[in-house]
Amino acid sequence: MKLRKKGLFVLSFMLVAVAALAQATDNRMKIFIDKLMEKMTLEEKIGQLNLPVSGEIVTGTAKSSDVAEKIRKGEVGGLFNLKGVDKIREVQKLAVENSRLGIPLLFGMDVVHGYETVFPIPLGLSCSWNMKTIEQSARIAAIESTADGINWTFSPMVDIARDPRWGRVAEGSGEDPFLGSEIAKAMVRGYQGVALKNKTEMMACVKHFALYGAAEAGRDYNTTDMSHLKMYNDYFPPYKAAIQAGAGSIMASFNEVDGIPATANKWLMTDVLRKQWGFNGFVVTDFTGISEMVEHGIGDLQNVSARALNAGIDLDMVSDGFVKTLKKSILEGKVTVETIDRACRRILEAKYKLGLFDDPYKYCDLNRPKYDIFSPEHRAFARQVAAESFVLLKNENNLLPLQMTGRIALIGPLANNRANMVGTWSVAAVHANVPTLMEGLQQAVAGKAQIMYAKGSNLVADTAYEKRATMFGRDLHRDGRSDRELLDEALKIAEQSDVIVAAMGESSEMSGESSCRTNLDLPDVQKTLLQALMSTGKPVVLVYFAGRPTTLNWEQANLPAILHVWFGGSESAYAIADVLFGKTNPSGKLTMTFPKNVGQIPIYYAHKNTGRPLPEGKWFEKFRSDYLDVDNEPLYPFGYGLSYTQFSYGSIELSRNTMTNQGSITASVVLTNAGKVDGSEVVQLYLHDKVGSVTRPVKELKGFQKIYLKAGQSQKVTFTITPDMLKFYNYDLQYVSEPGEFDLMIGANSRDLQKTSFTLQGK
Repeated sequence: MKLRKKGLFVLSFMLVAVAALAQATDNRMKIFIDKLMEKMTLEEKIGQLNLPVSGEIVTGTAKSSDVAEKIRKGEVGGLFNLKGVDKIREVQKLAVENSRLGIPLLFGMDVVHGYETVFPIPLGLSCSWNMKTIEQSARIAAIESTADGINWTFSPMVDIARDPRWGRVAEGSGEDPFLGSEIAKAMVRGYQGVALKNKTEMMACVKHFALYGAAEAGRDYNTTDMSHLKMYNDYFPPYKAAIQAGAGSIMASFNEVDGIPATANKWLMTDVLRKQWGFNGFVVTDFTGISEMVEHGIGDLQNVSARALNAGIDLDMVSDGFVKTLKKSILEGKVTVETIDRACRRILEAKYKLGLFDDPYKYCDLNRPKYDIFSPEHRAFARQVAAESFVLLKNENNLLPLQMTGRIALIGPLANNRANMVGTWSVAAVHANVPTLMEGLQQAVAGKAQIMYAKGSNLVADTAYEKRATMFGRDLHRDGRSDRELLDEALKIAEQSDVIVAAMGESSEMSGESSCRTNLDLPDVQKTLLQALMSTGKPVVLVYFAGRPTTLNWEQANLPAILHVWFGGSESAYAIADVLFGKTNPSGKLTMTFPKNVGQIPIYYAHKNTGRPLPEGKWFEKFRSDYLDVDNEPLYPFGYGLSYTQFSYGSIELSRNTMTNQGSITASVVLTNAGKVDGSEVVQLYLHDKVGSVTRPVKELKGFQKIYLKAGQSQKVTFTITPDMLKFYNYDLQYVSEPGEFDLMIGANSRDLQKTSFTLQGK
């Protein structure tokens, strides 16, 4: 007991010391910025709120460009998407040595899932369910970005998304607020490290605040309309978690909320973000977010700029609304100098926290890129992460892993293209450094098996559609031969093979921003090719590329093996080979529900019951909540993913059947690797509040553990259930837990669960 008291005393002393140090740092920052702002003119303060795009600034022209002149006049707070430490150093020098007050610039970039070492798209990365891996991917992205002069990333994207028609599901972590919150925290920790003190740490920007993932009809930039109850319980948690993890900045979303565009929504930007959650960083708009509000219909550029500033926006990305209109708005009483001062202070504080006032060239070491970017260590880790993100959807008769023998036909429009391997939003990737899938397989089987290749089909039959789906240098080099000629060539190769690997699905730009789809089937000519390959009688493995859940009904019913590889990044070709040939056992689990058709959308596991639910196991019953033409079940449930081994679950054991608001319960199961291959399993815990003051979801993820077991090994997996895990926002938006009975479920995915129950007692 004495030792415990001594330990608690030491811990308390340390916490007090840390708090005192933080307060002293804040005081020094305040004094510094107070003195700086006393010297600033109104134009220079407004200039700090201006974030123009930097595409016109390159080495040798920076001193004469239009943006350069604005930098000299102190009318720029930062730049974004300028690549190369030499270029950034030159521009930073312009700001520090050629402007009146020498205020350094922020340099941002969309470092969404890696820099030159590219990791899986965020949706794929989330399927690893491995927080250490996810955090380390962000850490490496920060190391590489900062080596090239970047000190601010527009990531993580934490929008909850339950409509796979929306292309930007590729950039997020799926449908679940609990998992999304854990990933948001891991990403912020990875980017920002320890208080942004190190030159390898960069500022995170959490996006898109708020509710962007719920755009109507799954169409980008569209209206979002939902109850506050759904906001607080389902969509807000990942944003709040990222803020609690210390994220330095927030990006406003394009959509409207409660009839007001988020960029001008004071309730969002001030009441929720700052007053309720205590956020003290800065808020930036998305690209032209201010000027776009004119089209929303809430005012001209001057009025929407004033509304954005008054709502709590601090930094105007590209619109030039602040620099062009705020002085006039002050004269007309639409904004105050105090509001401008507040926004300016937040930008200066960010620069102070990044250490730019101490050393403006902190991120401009010209020697770092050769050591810290695309290093062998980073690439090896990216290969591991990619393999961990892949999800094995089907493996009939253990077709996978393949043997490295005989003749393997590699067929499909994505089999021999390097630019699409990295996926959407990989702006810093060097495509020449990325191997094709064919190269990855050839290297893996060298001297042991023969890889035979045929393209088989174009991406889609429609030339114009393919052009829209292969923008930004992601050309698939459309083959000018007829569909029949391409198919015949593929069938000739297939007939000579022992097994067929079909590389098909979406191109990288068929998902991502402004890449929404109403038809989620495998594209037409690819489906024809796949059906023809199946008709050969040869075993077919579908290596499926996509940035979203898609409708794979025919594929699931007819193909023996399906491996979903998302877009795995710069090392994905090697990672795919690792999994196909059994060097790595797949362990990915889906983080979005896969529909059977688009008519089921939105479909997600944590839905609520109706007063007329369809009885379990039934397809259709009149006057129940169902469809005439398809059952209610998804094609693949949330949390689903197979392995090359088999895991078995023992019965759930509870430490007790009741708990109080001051107590806890432990729930445990024995997990056994019952197969012959070592592997990892994601053990998932779900809870259901059976009776609430407001209706509650049928189940909610509340815990998970990724467990590695050797073949034949068993391990007891334990979860601790605390009162906080039972809380939700009630009708009055109070965060409460309510006494009553709860179902507790543990299993391999949101469908295949065993269940028990416990009771939360009243006070």
